[in-house]
Amino acid sequence: MFSIWKSSMRPENQSSVSDFLLLGLSIPPEQHVIFFALFLMMYLTMMLGNLLIILLIRLDSSLHTPMYFFLSHLAFSDISLSSVTIPKMLVNMQTQEKSIPFVQCISQMCFFFVFGCLDNFLLAVMAYDRYVAICQPLHYTTLMRQELCVSLVAGSWFFSCAHALLHTFLLVQLSFCANNAIPHFYCDLTVLLKMSCSDISINELVIFTEGGMLFFLPLGSILVSYIWILATILRVPSKKRLFKLFSTCGSHLFVVFLYYGTVAGVYFFTSSGGPNGKDIIASVMYTAVTPMLNPFIYSLRNRDIKRALKIFINRLAS
Repeated sequence: MFSIWKSSMRPENQSSVSDFLLLGLSIPPEQHVIFFALFLMMYLTMMLGNLLIILLIRLDSSLHTPMYFFLSHLAFSDISLSSVTIPKMLVNMQTQEKSIPFVQCISQMCFFFVFGCLDNFLLAVMAYDRYVAICQPLHYTTLMRQELCVSLVAGSWFFSCAHALLHTFLLVQLSFCANNAIPHFYCDLTVLLKMSCSDISINELVIFTEGGMLFFLPLGSILVSYIWILATILRVPSKKRLFKLFSTCGSHLFVVFLYYGTVAGVYFFTSSGGPNGKDIIASVMYTAVTPMLNPFIYSLRNRDIKRALKIFINRLAS
């Protein structure tokens, strides 16, 4: 995200761009079929896993709790995040048609921002939920009432949409150069800004202030929540309390590390010269692998989800 600050030279050749070319992944032609099958399998697995989590939470009344309410929204956000980029990438791999209209490119970037930011907020909300459950268990039902849960999710949606619309509005004010080739498999803001012939100082300032704040505030709240959780557990250390920490927070912590690790790889350690192989691999992790792994991470370490799944399978079999 911040590597674009280093770019001060703007190309002079300016024209009206009606479409872009998504160059996609650097895959030898003879391996296109293999990678197409791999990414299609990953996408379908992601869809099935996250839809199953949403279905189980909706059908099983014992899962109608704040934690699973937030988890269902995270699963929906993961489905949407992958669906914004992966189907277009699969179509391009299959047809070799790399063109994407300007409006579709900007829309893809906007929705990518919405669901990427929504993941960020939901992980912070889920960390707060775990903090209340462990540090203030006697007041959990009072503090995490339904109205608050709905408000937290609605607020996450509001700020995510506002964030995406702000960057989209600023981007469409720019002019783009004659070279319309995007060295990526989706329309990424940092790449689009590098292709602009206009002054992007305002865009950079907004990324630095508003974008940085919306990234670091949720991350800070997650860290504070888990510091308090760890401090509470260590006040009266016991195997039972430590087991409770790992059983209730282990899955969420793993998802947090996976999410922020891939985001850092995509935006904070991107080379100044544009996306390279490592940057694109990090983007694949962020848009395809992480959403696919989340259902497995939560289900494999969660007794309630596994119990609900057994009940669901027994109902289908009977």
